[in-house]
This record gives sequence, structure tokens and C-alpha cells, in this order.
Amino acid sequence: MLKLKDLAKNSLLRPWDGLIILLLVLLSFAPVVVFSLNRASSSTQEAVLSVDGEEIKTFDLSDKSQTYTYRYEEKDGDYNLIEVKDGRIRIKEADCGDQICVRRGWIDQSGETIVCLPHKLLIEIKSSDGGEPGSVIY
Repeated sequence: MLKLKDLAKNSLLRPWDGLIILLLVLLSFAPVVVFSLNRASSSTQEAVLSVDGEEIKTFDLSDKSQTYTYRYEEKDGDYNLIEVKDGRIRIKEADCGDQICVRRGWIDQSGETIVCLPHKLLIEIKSSDGGEPGSVIY
């Protein structure tokens, strides 16, 4: 059997290598910390509903206690039921065939979108500070 001293002598690792590897692993989580702090300090957000490129309605997502539904209906009877709850937004119900917009679920981050192609409907979250989606504010 190899003893611990013999194993240490024959190893390619030096005494400080373990500490350096541990430090590099910890530093690899630095972007997660930076972006989570930025997310917590982000400004108010709003969701913009547009149909065929025309802005229809703006939803304020900064009030997290606000809960309501909005029904968008086209002239031909097609509809989308939009729900706002806890600072998030989703399409709760739609009469389109594929239901991709409904399955998309909740969105709450700047730059996220929900698209209903059959109805040419787009919901996009924008930051009201004018920053680019996903940009880091220092």
C-alpha cells in the first residue's frame, strides 16, 4: 500500500495547487453574484403589448401587489387573455391553434418576450430607465 507521504511525493500537484483551484472555483461564481445584485437594484419595468407593430397598451410591472387580467380582442373575434400578477405577465388564454404563447408562461425580466404569431401579438418587457435589455448598470 502506498503511504500518504509516498503519494504526495509522486503527485504532480504542488502544495499550493489545491488552494489555487479552490480560489478559481469560487471566482467562477462572481458573475452570478454581480448579476443578481444588478437584478435586485434594477429600475421599474413595464410590459408593452403591440399588435402588428402598433403599440396597444403598457402594463406597469413595478407594483407587485397589483393583480388583474386584460382581454385583447381583434375585430374578427380572436382574443388573448393577458394576466398581470406579482410583477410578472403572461398570456393566460388564447384561441390560437398552437398555444405557444400560453405555454411560454410568466416573464418578468427586461428583454423577455411573449409572441403569438397567429394574432401578430407581441408582449415585451422594457426597463423604464431607458437601458438596453440585459445591460449591466453600475
